[in-house]
Amino acid sequence: MNPDWLIPQWSAPPHVKAVFTSRGIAQTGFASKSGKNGHSGASQPPFDAFNLGDHVGDDLNHVMANRHMLQVLLGVKPVYLRQVHGTEVVTLSPKTLHGTVADACITSEKKLACTIMVADCLPVLFTDLEGNFVSAAHAGWRGLADGVLRQNISSINTLAGVNSAYAAIKIIAWLGPCIGPAAFEVGAEVKAAFAASLPLSETMFKPIGDPLSGKWLADLAGLARLQLKQLGLADDQIFGNDSSAEWCTVNNPLRFFSHRRDAVKLGSSGRMAGCIWIE
Repeated sequence: MNPDWLIPQWSAPPHVKAVFTSRGIAQTGFASKSGKNGHSGASQPPFDAFNLGDHVGDDLNHVMANRHMLQVLLGVKPVYLRQVHGTEVVTLSPKTLHGTVADACITSEKKLACTIMVADCLPVLFTDLEGNFVSAAHAGWRGLADGVLRQNISSINTLAGVNSAYAAIKIIAWLGPCIGPAAFEVGAEVKAAFAASLPLSETMFKPIGDPLSGKWLADLAGLARLQLKQLGLADDQIFGNDSSAEWCTVNNPLRFFSHRRDAVKLGSSGRMAGCIWIE
């Protein structure tokens, strides 16, 4: 696979596979972080090169070529949702259509990849220590504040309740790249959205200048970690993005798309994908 793609380092069993794509390696211009020419993708600037979003203004032929390449490389079928920053969770089957409206998905089917597209929002992948299911959630600040992770874990527990294979279920989660705490400028309404429902959320906001200005830097991955702990996950059940600089989509332009960074200057931005499946 592309040497810039991320393979989660976590305690998932061997038959559960996951990957997070990068922006790819453009044929001209951008160079791989590793210096190797991997699977670069078909899209042209400003979507260069491995854009998987079909809703951002890219040539759809290029998007379909990239999606086909991803399916071939994974050896399974990714299912692409129409994400609306909501809390809807869909259970995937081989008949689930691309474009189904939801911001999280879950399946116990083999060779069917739960897939979330992002370009600053946080992708969260889930499984359990037995690998009975896989799941993925799209957590921008609005979906996170409204409870998309809560709804997703509720769906996981519902699935476990009707499946006797889920003995002593222990959920684990992997947080992928997202806009980092040095780049995510927000208004007071974002801070307020978390204040009532998420204890200690104020620790994830730093004022920009005068605290009375209502401008803050927010730690999106940190807010997700807090919420996952509130939902019952321990530190040793949460992996991936620790809010350090290497995970920031905005400040790593050679590796990641960023809507906030690119849309103002270039008019749009591509989308990366987090995929998780059972072999």
